[in-house]
Amino acid sequence: MLARLAGRRSHPSAFWIHSRRQATYTPYNPDAEAREEEQVDVCIVGAGPAGLSAAIRLKQLEVETGKEIRVVVLEKGSEVGAHILSGAVVEPSALDVLLPDWRLTDHPLSQPVTSSSMRLFTSKSTFPIPHPPQMNNKGNYVTSLSRFASWLGGVAEELGVEIYPGFAGARFLLSDELDATDAVGGQVKSVRGVVTHDAGLTRQRTKSPRFEPGIAFRARATLLAEGAHGSLSKTAISTYNLRHNAQPQTYGIGLKEVWRIDPSKHVPGKVVHTIGWPMDWSTYGGGWEYHMADGLVSIGLVVGLDYKNPYLEPYREFQRMKHHPYYRNLLASGERLAYGARSLTEGGIQCLPRLDFPGGALLGCSAGVVNTAKIKGTHNAMRTGMLAAETAFAELHPGATFVPIASPETFKPSGSSESTPDSEIVSLAPYNKAFVGSPVYKDLWTVRNVRPAFGGRFGTLGGVLYAGLDTILGGRVPWTLKHHGDNGSNPSTTSPDALATLPAAECKPIEYPPFEPPLSTDLMSSVSLTGTNHAEGQPVHLRVMKGVDGPANTGVGMQPAGVDVAETPLRRRAHVEANAGSYAGLLQKACPAGVYEYVSDDGGKVVPGNLETTAEEEGWDGKKLVINSQNCIHCKLCDIKVPTQDITWTVPEGGGGPKYTLT
Repeated sequence: MLARLAGRRSHPSAFWIHSRRQATYTPYNPDAEAREEEQVDVCIVGAGPAGLSAAIRLKQLEVETGKEIRVVVLEKGSEVGAHILSGAVVEPSALDVLLPDWRLTDHPLSQPVTSSSMRLFTSKSTFPIPHPPQMNNKGNYVTSLSRFASWLGGVAEELGVEIYPGFAGARFLLSDELDATDAVGGQVKSVRGVVTHDAGLTRQRTKSPRFEPGIAFRARATLLAEGAHGSLSKTAISTYNLRHNAQPQTYGIGLKEVWRIDPSKHVPGKVVHTIGWPMDWSTYGGGWEYHMADGLVSIGLVVGLDYKNPYLEPYREFQRMKHHPYYRNLLASGERLAYGARSLTEGGIQCLPRLDFPGGALLGCSAGVVNTAKIKGTHNAMRTGMLAAETAFAELHPGATFVPIASPETFKPSGSSESTPDSEIVSLAPYNKAFVGSPVYKDLWTVRNVRPAFGGRFGTLGGVLYAGLDTILGGRVPWTLKHHGDNGSNPSTTSPDALATLPAAECKPIEYPPFEPPLSTDLMSSVSLTGTNHAEGQPVHLRVMKGVDGPANTGVGMQPAGVDVAETPLRRRAHVEANAGSYAGLLQKACPAGVYEYVSDDGGKVVPGNLETTAEEEGWDGKKLVINSQNCIHCKLCDIKVPTQDITWTVPEGGGGPKYTLT
C-alpha cells in the first residue's frame, strides 16, 4: 500500500492505469463506491505548521515511551509548503519547545528581525507612530512560511511520519449509527477517519475511464489542520455545532508579493507595519514590509472581510498601495518574484469553537488562533498541534508516562490504564479542556478586544485609540467586546463578513488608478506567478449549492437527511440575480485570482446535467456566472464573503492549486 501511494505521488498518471478497463462514463455516487481502507492511529489533514507539529510531537512520544503509533498526514498541495502563505514573521517560542536544538540544524529561519516599526499612511505621505508593545519583534525571524513548512515536513518524515502530498481530505468517514452527541446534546455520527478525493470525474460529475475512488483512512483520532476555513473544518464546526457558545468567525484576506530589490535599499531583518491609506477609515486593514534574507522583501496588504462596500477590490487596493511614494521608491528597479493570497482568521478568542468533536479535533487556523494584534499565528498554531498530539497519545496509550511540553500547567497524562479497543476512536475532550489556561489561550485573551474595537462606529481611528488604552491595561478589563451584533443566526454556519456587505445602491463605486507595470500589474499577470494548475476536465470545485430553497450548506456529504444541495439552474440564476443585481458582482471584484465572472449570457450551460435534461435558464437579466476554477489559489474568500452565502469551496483533485515556494 505504501509503495502504491508513493507511486501515485511521484507519477500522477499511475492514478488511472489500472482503471482504464472502465470504458464508459457511468453515474457517480460517492457513498456507494468501494474503497481501499488503511487503518491508522492518527490521521492529520493538512501539512502546515499545526499539523506537522502534531505529527512530530506524536513521533517524539513514540520514542520517549516506546509505544508505537502510526501517523499519516494528508496534504492537498503537490508538495509540503506548496499551499502555505503568510507574511511571515515567526515567533520561535513554540519551536523552541518542540525542537530545542533547531538552531543547530540547517533551518530556514536565517534572518532575525533587526528593527520593528509602525507607520501611518495618507495618500501622499507617511508618518511614524508608536509601536504597540505586543507587536515587538525582538527575537523573531523573517522567513517564508512555505519554506518553513517544507523544513518541518522533512523533520517529521525523519521521525517516521507518513506524509502524502497530493492527497486531499475530501470527506469524513463516519460511523454507521448515531453514536455520539454534538455540542448542544444532539445525536450525531462520529468521525472515524477521512476519505481522500475521488479522481477521474468529468465536469458533469460522472465517472470517466480514468476514475479511481479515494482511499479511506480509518483513524482513531482525526486532527484537522487545514488552515483558515478549511472544507472539513467548516463541515465539523457546522455539523457538531462547535460554535454554540462562540461568535461567528470573522476573516481577512491577505495579499502578498515577494520582490528582489536594489541592494542599497535592502535592510536585512527590517519589519514595518502600516495602517491608513489605501484603506478608508471605516475599513479594517493594514500593510507590511518585511526584509527577508538574500535581498528579498515581502510586502502585502490585509483587508478585513467585514468591509461594507461591494465595489472594493482587495487586489486593486494592494496594487494601488504600491503607487505610494514610499513603496514606489522601495521597489524602483526591483523584480517581482512571487504573488499569492489567503484568507486568515481575525476573530480571536471570542470566535474560537469548541476544539474537539466526536473522533477528532481542530488545530491551528482551523480553529482560529491568530493573534491579530501581534499579526502572528504560527507559534499558536504549533502549540495547538503539540497539545492535541499529547492528548491523542495519552488517550491512545493509557498509562503511558511522558513529560508534557505544550501546556504543562493545564495538561498532564491521566495515568489511567483503562484502554479502548484498537479499532475504536478516542475522545479528545481533554484537549479542549487543557486549552483553557494554556499559553495560546493566554496569548489570545490578552488582546481579545483589539480587533473588535476597529469594528465600532468610530472605525480605524476608534480602534487605534482603544488599542492604545488596551495596551496600557494589558487586556485586564472586565469586558469582552463583540465583533458583530447578534442577528439570531447560527454562529456555526453563518458568515458575518457576508452579512456586513451593503447593497451596491447604498455605496459609491471606487475608481482605481491604471496599472503601472512592472510596479503594479493586471490580475492575471500576478496569478501566473503562483504556479497554479488544476487538471483539465475535472469538476468545478467551487459549487453553487444553496440559495433560494434550503438551509445553509454545512459541507459536502454531511447534510441532514432531506436537505437538497444539488447545483441547479434555479440556484445559479438566483445567485446571479442577487449578486449581479444587488451587489455589483462582488465576487468578480473580490476574488484575488480572477475565478468569478458575471458575463453576457450566451445561452451556454454550465450547471452539471443541465445540458442533458431540461436546459433551464441559468442566467438573469442577460448575465450569467462563469467560474474559472482553474485559476483558484485556494484562498477561500468566496466561501466567506459572497453575500448570498451560496458558494461552497470543495477540494479539487489532489495536487491542484498554487505552488508557492517563497511565500
